[in-house]
Amino acid sequence: MPLSEEARERLADIVELQPTKNKELQERWGMESGSEVHQYLESELRDYYYRDENSLIRANAEGVALATGEEVADELEVHLSDLEHEILPVLAGPDERAQSVVSVLHDLQDRTGAEYDVGEVRRAVRTLARKGVAEKVERTVPTFRLAVDRDAIVVDD
Repeated sequence: MPLSEEARERLADIVELQPTKNKELQERWGMESGSEVHQYLESELRDYYYRDENSLIRANAEGVALATGEEVADELEVHLSDLEHEILPVLAGPDERAQSVVSVLHDLQDRTGAEYDVGEVRRAVRTLARKGVAEKVERTVPTFRLAVDRDAIVVDD
C-alpha cells in the first residue's frame, strides 16, 4: 500500500532527525503525546523504521530510500548494537539455508566463547530483519538469514 503524502513527509522527518525520540516527533508533528506518535509509527510507517538498542527511532534502508527519492543503495548503512554486530558473521548468508534462532545462538557461542540468552539473540535477529539486514523465512519454526551480502553491510558507529 503506497504511503500518503503526510506519511512520506513524516518519514522524511524521521530521516532528517534520526536518531530521534517520540518527544521530538510529537513536537514536530503537533501531536498530543508520545503514545500518539507510537501509534502513528506502528499504523503508518511500521515497514520503514526501527528502534535501535537505545530505543531511538531510525529509518531503515527502505525508509531512507522512500523519503529521499533515491534507490536502495548497493550498500546497506545500518546502526547495529554490539550483539547484532556479533551475529552478522554467524548468520546464514543470503544464498544459504536459513537458521533457527537456536542455531544462531549455538554458532554465536561457538565463535565467541561467550554465553548468550536465547531471548536476547531472538530479539537481535528480529531487529536485524526489521532493519533489512536479515530476512525471516517461515518453516516449521521461524528461521533467518542475511538479506544482503555481508560485504554490502556498512555499520554506522
